[in-house]
Amino acid sequence: MCLAVPGKIMSTTGDDLSRSARVNFGGIVKEVNLAYVPEAEVGDYVVVHVGFAISKLDEAEANRVFEYLKEMGELAEFDDGEMSS
Repeated sequence: MCLAVPGKIMSTTGDDLSRSARVNFGGIVKEVNLAYVPEAEVGDYVVVHVGFAISKLDEAEANRVFEYLKEMGELAEFDDGEMSS
């Protein structure tokens, strides 16, 4: 399954196609390429897929996605419990 996940840019380095950022995904920080979103700055939220930021999104939308992901995790735990009983 392919999944794009939102994260918050903590810092940036480099220029043009080699520009990258440290992006926080709910406490997990990863290095991400910013070539597709050259306008992204520190504090912005970006959608990341396989190490590339592919679009910007506002904080409210990012928070909605975080809530959906949390609910999916809770549903998965429920499903695991149902299957084992």
